[in-house]
Amino acid sequence: MSTERKESPDACAPIQLHARAMDNLAFIREAMTRSSSFTSVPGRGLIGMGLLALAGSYWATRPGASWLGTWLAVAGGSVTAGAVTMTLKARRNRESLWMGPGRRFALSLAPPILAGALLTVVFAHEGLWRLLPFTWLLLYGAGCVTGGAFSVRVVPLMGMCFMALAGSLTALPEYGAFEVLGPVTAGDLFLAAGFGGLHIVFGVIIALRHGG
Repeated sequence: MSTERKESPDACAPIQLHARAMDNLAFIREAMTRSSSFTSVPGRGLIGMGLLALAGSYWATRPGASWLGTWLAVAGGSVTAGAVTMTLKARRNRESLWMGPGRRFALSLAPPILAGALLTVVFAHEGLWRLLPFTWLLLYGAGCVTGGAFSVRVVPLMGMCFMALAGSLTALPEYGAFEVLGPVTAGDLFLAAGFGGLHIVFGVIIALRHGG
């Protein structure tokens, strides 16, 4: 006579319910991650980037200074300042930079920035310097709009302001490459207003409303 015991269907029920509950929790967690916003855009970092841009815009127009070299140094310093302050704020907020909204923010911001870097090389090589202020403002603004779709609402608004400045440059002769104050061109003033002024204004807003 066989001594095998057959499990009743009811014996498997607790295991199935447990597995189903874990699946539901995983789905809810993933849905919450997808719907959340990246809140670690650093207001203080943007203020620092704005101050650096104002200093760079002044230095770039000094006699004997390398205009492109100065702005590339400003870009490098701004990226460093932004990355450091964003990392510190993300740690404070216990927010990941490599998963969820942080990852989507970075992946959406990067393509327009990389496009701007490549166009900088091409335009500088071809001597099309007058197009650089327009290009930088437009593509940086586009990056803030696309990346800001996964962040707080003020970020895409800042991006649209950058794009509006770029659009205004297209209405000026030679895309703003004419001198208005000694060696200072209209394009220089627009760069100072965008990367300097807008960064400071929106940095203050983010710092006050979103914790630094």
